[in-house]
Amino acid sequence: MLKRLLLLSLLICFALASGALAADKKPLATWSPDFDPSGAEYTYLLSNVSHPSIEGVGVGLRIRDRVWRESNGRLYVDFRPLSQLGGEKDVMRKMKMGAIQGMMCSSVAAANLSPMLGIVNLPYVVDSFDKLDKFRATPELFKPFSECALPVGIRVVDITGYGTYGWATTTPVANLEQAATVNFRIAQAPVNADIYKAWDLKFTALPWPDVPQALQTGVITGLDHSPIVCNITKKFEIAKYFTEVNYAQGLFIHMISERWLNKLPEDLRALLLKVISEESADTRQRTRDQQQQQIAAAKATGVTFYQLSAEQKQKLVDLAAPVYKRWQEKIGADYLKKVQQTLGE
Repeated sequence: MLKRLLLLSLLICFALASGALAADKKPLATWSPDFDPSGAEYTYLLSNVSHPSIEGVGVGLRIRDRVWRESNGRLYVDFRPLSQLGGEKDVMRKMKMGAIQGMMCSSVAAANLSPMLGIVNLPYVVDSFDKLDKFRATPELFKPFSECALPVGIRVVDITGYGTYGWATTTPVANLEQAATVNFRIAQAPVNADIYKAWDLKFTALPWPDVPQALQTGVITGLDHSPIVCNITKKFEIAKYFTEVNYAQGLFIHMISERWLNKLPEDLRALLLKVISEESADTRQRTRDQQQQQIAAAKATGVTFYQLSAEQKQKLVDLAAPVYKRWQEKIGADYLKKVQQTLGE
């Protein structure tokens, strides 16, 4: 009898697992290439943890198809979203080993690779779409950013994003006094923890897969993220309020193994970098549009949006003084000052 029960339990578990795998595979098939890549001379294995319906992720598919077309099938960008190749720290390790050639890494995780990459997460530095475009288009700002991870063999080639950071909450937050009552989920990244400590706000650093249950059970009552992600991933079904703090841009930083890149034939290397640059620039505009679309869609389903006053935002800047001081020591004081001054003009 016990053996039968154990067998039945195993069969049920297997059926559930198979159903889950089938559900995961179904959307992936939607993003499969409409060509046969088996004849490619070179393959660029590119990872991302998020969903291609986010424009800053979907760029990987546009890069894949265009590179294939313009290289006449010589170079295949094997784009793997939805954490197919593992979590970001694991992918970083595999990149250093040469097992994976590239990743579009979230900005919150990127600082684990090189502290200078953390500059884009500091509050009110690269905090708008316009500032992000200016940062990317200004060589004296982007070149040091691009080359800061070369000591570990990785080059940053471009940037896309997933919108502007704010607070999705289960209770209204129109000011900092109300924010003080919320327990925010933040990313597992040192710069984010430093920010929330300086702001004297309650927070819990959680892996992204743990967020839905934590919201449902009240372990957290707020989420530090963008309206694009909150709406697309259904977080607004529980957190019905969003405060437009607008303190940073959520970014995907496109990194490539420098060693692999240099081994590509010169014409293919130039083509790949050209396509990445052009498609990333187009996607930054797409992300602006998507944010407005997702905000409108969220409002239509009953989500209430708030904006912090200029005085409240200035208070967050003032409270963050220890964060700027600590991170300028890691990033470089001169570089941080140059970025702040250039983007503030």
